[in-house]
Amino acid sequence: MSTTTAATPKDVEETVKAFTADLRKLREEIGTMIVGQETIVEGVLMCLLGGGHALLEGVPGLGKTMLVRTLAETIHATFSRIQFTPDLMPADIVGTNVIVEEHGVKKFEFSKGPIFAHIVLADEINRATPKTQSALLEAMSEGSVTVAKQTYKLEKPFFVLATQNPLEMEGTYPLPEAQLDRFFFKLIVQYPKKDALHTIIDRTTADNTPKPKVVIAKERIVEMRELVRKVPLARQIQDYAVRVVLGTHPENTEATPMSKRFLRYGASPRGLQAIILAAKIRALLEGRYAVAIDDIRHVASPALRHRLIMNFEGEAEGIEPDAIIAEILKATKET
Repeated sequence: MSTTTAATPKDVEETVKAFTADLRKLREEIGTMIVGQETIVEGVLMCLLGGGHALLEGVPGLGKTMLVRTLAETIHATFSRIQFTPDLMPADIVGTNVIVEEHGVKKFEFSKGPIFAHIVLADEINRATPKTQSALLEAMSEGSVTVAKQTYKLEKPFFVLATQNPLEMEGTYPLPEAQLDRFFFKLIVQYPKKDALHTIIDRTTADNTPKPKVVIAKERIVEMRELVRKVPLARQIQDYAVRVVLGTHPENTEATPMSKRFLRYGASPRGLQAIILAAKIRALLEGRYAVAIDDIRHVASPALRHRLIMNFEGEAEGIEPDAIIAEILKATKET
């Protein structure tokens, strides 16, 4: 008869130290290729370890493609890039059945699409039609693909990083709320500052361009995902996160003046889940095995900004979701 032994404080401390060390090594190695985007790198890693997916919004040329390719190389994972265009079809993403001949006998065989990779870059996702965009929904939610009533599981870790250009809206198809809600974070990629631009030029125009190295195995990412979910969460901290999300609902008593005036719908429970998981990851990154209220505040904007639906007045006045979230965080009391 086997017995399970409870983890001792020393075991927990060593586990947290190993997690923090691995995550910092991963962040530093990506930093050798991606300059001046520390917040974005941290956000992408939170999405990866939280078991979610990331939506990056930014103008072309800011290193979004290099970021996801570097991430794949540092964990020795397979990588594929899908360029979304209006003529892209669902089968171009998930794959299709093709006729093959073997020993004179013809049969159908499934040819896998580019979605069958550990790290998938969905470049300019809003340029494809809604039908094609929806081909990603099952993969992002269930980690599987269904073709001709046959379901194929995607190998873990599976991570989608989608990009969209906020400037060129002509010929694009806005992502439906159901698909936006499946992104763990929406990250805004800012233009690099002066010093970062100098570093980018030094690294990319010389003959000694750095190459990313493998720092941890992809199997370790799966282990780290499991550890994240074991981080304890005090009821008081959880209640604070719940009240922050309720503050995005204009009809709720927790709603702030801006929420009531400018929002039509608030964040879904997936937004709350993203906040909690991301807060746990941030706690581990800081070397703590418990979530603090500051962790909740730190991750609230990227977890909620794409889940808030503006009403007509909010859209007409160009209200930014981050401004509403900032007001909610300021108004929500800790106890």
